[in-house]
Order: sequence, then C-alpha cells, then structure tokens
Amino acid sequence: MSALPPPASFAPAVESLYLAHHGWLQMWLRKKLANAADAADIAHDTFVRVLASRHRTRIAEPRAFLTTIAKGLVIDSWRRQEIERAYKEALALQPERLAPSPEAQLLIVEALARIDRLLDGLKPKVRTAFLLAQIEELPYAEIAQRMGVTVRSIERYVAEALYHCHLVLAD
Repeated sequence: MSALPPPASFAPAVESLYLAHHGWLQMWLRKKLANAADAADIAHDTFVRVLASRHRTRIAEPRAFLTTIAKGLVIDSWRRQEIERAYKEALALQPERLAPSPEAQLLIVEALARIDRLLDGLKPKVRTAFLLAQIEELPYAEIAQRMGVTVRSIERYVAEALYHCHLVLAD
C-alpha cells in the first residue's frame, strides 16, 4: 500500500518546517541518544512522518510537534533493538549450520518488529488469548480453562485482536 504524494501546496510548508527546525531537532536527539548517527536517522524519519501525515493545519508549537513524533520514533527504535537482541540470543542457542543468512535474519527481525507493532496496544488478556490461539494453536476451550474465563470471552478476545490487527494493517 503506497501513500499518495503530498499536495504541491504542502511541500513548501514542510520545507519551511525542516529548514527552521531540523538542526535543532537533530541536536536535541543527539543529546538524548548520545549517538550522532541515530540522531540523524530519527530526525530524518521525523520529517518523513510529517510528510506522510499530511498535517495541513498550522502547527502552533512546531518543536513540541516534532519532539512528540521523534520521541515515538525513539521508542520504536528501542523496541526494535530489544527484539533484535532477543532474536540474536535465541539464534545463538541454535547450531551454527542452521543459522539463516544475514539477509534472512534482517527479514525475520523486520517481521518480528511488525508483529510487535501489531500486538502493541492490546489488553494483556486479549494478547494472551490471541497468541495462544494463533501461535500455540490451542482450542478456545483450553485457552479459556488456562485463563480462567469462558469460551465466549476467548471468542471476544480473539475477535478484538483480529479487528485491532486489521485496523493497524489498514493504516
């Protein structure tokens, strides 16, 4: 699903925002992250998000607006690093001959990060029921017994999780 290009009238506003605040944002991120390369990447990604959002109203507090976006991207980066660390730990337990290629490893980490984003925001019971149904392929009755709820509750939890994933994927 590709995003439509922003209208021509939108580009000058983003360019103006970029010229006025990119340097400040990158320095702010550099102080927070203590890493110039990560700060540059996240500052860039912040403006990509602004372009993708097509935020058309006048931004009263541009630095607060950009900071909010950048903080979300920093959190996403930390979560991805945690996923990558956990994956590498699991991979280290496998025989080396079974290790996927570096390219496949990158694709696997990307898929795990996407799954993490899909599951983010689900209530704990909903997430647990969904994972037990989808990953462990347990019948609803067994999940209900494990969780101490009714089968009807499990049906609602799984439906809620599927709807949530549909909404996230539709964005």
